[in-house]
Amino acid sequence: MSARPFPGRAVKAGEKNATLVREIQRRLIGAGCGPLPVSGVFDARTTAAVKLFQARFTDANGTPLKVDGVVGPVTWAALFPDAAPPPPRPVPPLLAAALDAARGQVGVMEDPPGSNRGERVDEYLRAVGLDPAAGSYAWCAAFVYWCFSKGAAAAGRVNPLPKTAGALALWRGAGAAGARQVSSAEAQATPSLVRPGQIFVLSTGGGFGHVGFVESAAAGVLTTIEGNTNDGGSREGVGVFRRTGPNGRKLSSINKGFLDAAA
Repeated sequence: MSARPFPGRAVKAGEKNATLVREIQRRLIGAGCGPLPVSGVFDARTTAAVKLFQARFTDANGTPLKVDGVVGPVTWAALFPDAAPPPPRPVPPLLAAALDAARGQVGVMEDPPGSNRGERVDEYLRAVGLDPAAGSYAWCAAFVYWCFSKGAAAAGRVNPLPKTAGALALWRGAGAAGARQVSSAEAQATPSLVRPGQIFVLSTGGGFGHVGFVESAAAGVLTTIEGNTNDGGSREGVGVFRRTGPNGRKLSSINKGFLDAAA
């Protein structure tokens, strides 16, 4: 029998499902993180054992686990590597079409690099009403808006996003227009709320931010397609990149949340 799949929520101190806690405790003991009673109570000893596991082991990409004593999706996947993945959520036509448009732009680069310009970059900026020659504009949100314009046309819909090049303005405006906002806390507590075609939103401080597409989400690790970035995830990068594997973003790193523009 295969291991239990991730329950769809983080498991931590105070968990009421004793059967679930006992399974975690057995795995911790098997990983050499005991001694630990198989009590079904997620107490201080269990929290300490989870932290020990997180300090000793890595995720599927070989990156360190967050040592917080909480069995979220990334720690779960490391603790139960034989667990079957949850069934994928259906992707609405609008999100699928916008994501397809984004996939077709992977590899677009600024010309010259670092200029926030280039034939296709200029097209993204004009889509949100900016004159690329009038200044140097960050363009991650403009890229997302352009992709949704292409996707909406393909799906026979109107672009539901606000026409803006501001990442945080996109978050606020899309939410005000009816898009579902999944907060960072909600996404970490219930990772199944995150699906392909959603827009991740980061706040980087000082009123600035960064946005991009979720292409897939598994075991708490995202594959994303982002404009105005690079392999390191900068908000002032040089092109459109797919970030995956060791370079992928963790769900827990998305500090603002996710926009579901099909909602």
